[in-house]
Amino acid sequence: MSLRSVLAIPASDVTDETVYHARRRLLGAFAGASLLPLAGCAEAEAPPSTAVVTPAQARSGFRTDEAQTRYEDITSYNNFYEFGTDKSDPSRAEKTLRTSPWNVAVSGECARPGNPSFEDLLKGLSPEERIYRLRCVEGWSMVIPWLGVPLAAVLKRFEPTSKAKYVAFTTLADPVQMPSVRFRSIDWPYREGLRIDEAMHPLAFLATGLYGKPLPQQNGAPLRLVVPWKYGFKSIKSIVEIRFTERMPPTAWNRLQPREYGFYSNVNPAVDHPRWSQKTERRIAGTGNRLFADRIETRMFNGYGDHVAALYAGMDLKKWY
Repeated sequence: MSLRSVLAIPASDVTDETVYHARRRLLGAFAGASLLPLAGCAEAEAPPSTAVVTPAQARSGFRTDEAQTRYEDITSYNNFYEFGTDKSDPSRAEKTLRTSPWNVAVSGECARPGNPSFEDLLKGLSPEERIYRLRCVEGWSMVIPWLGVPLAAVLKRFEPTSKAKYVAFTTLADPVQMPSVRFRSIDWPYREGLRIDEAMHPLAFLATGLYGKPLPQQNGAPLRLVVPWKYGFKSIKSIVEIRFTERMPPTAWNRLQPREYGFYSNVNPAVDHPRWSQKTERRIAGTGNRLFADRIETRMFNGYGDHVAALYAGMDLKKWY
């Protein structure tokens, strides 16, 4: 049995129409535009926190009793612009993504850089199931049973140095495998990043599957990041590069529109998107009825404040959004 098969075995709403069309207009307006400077971030290079999370505290955040979103909805209602900008485009796209062989280049401020295969990257790590809430910046949310490994366990293998203040991630950008990369809706390849202490936090996760099955193409196969206290676009899909950096790395949505999407992008109901409120969300779970999905109040850090708030002690989260 391959490691990828092992990692597929567990160990144990629709966006409001006005929001949807507004975001599509944003894509059109900025397609082909010159890159914008990193904003809402330059002063946010606060030192990593010294907060200690105990194993018991961490484990309490690994699961939730909230109703889980159906597999059918998780895999058919997606933002993965490399396969199209409509929610149904990624699941309807031809299955052109070749996930084997798959390598992840690791470089930058680390003692043991390399270009391991998917199997070698995760070799020896036991798969875990994490049931996390996922909150999209568009105002909808899901509850997803992921399968994968702690991000920290993977990063530590490359021995980041004291200069590694951030971790940058890059998605595959192959116009043959990902047809919509031919269109400049985003400055491809898709990029994301975390502060090193965020990346090493016990809740940060590399997902290889969901509902006990390998990740489908539309959900970021074969390897995606899951950072449950941040808006969903931070959870970059189909990762092919990890780089340890001393400086805050550029990120896709921040480069496209820095006024609307900051580097941190923590879920925060007190900070509205410039074009819509973030105080509530449409929860897609249980019944599968997206149109009439319950609207619930959004919680600070997506409900994970007890675990991660100490990472941002002393930071103005309205300024450093």
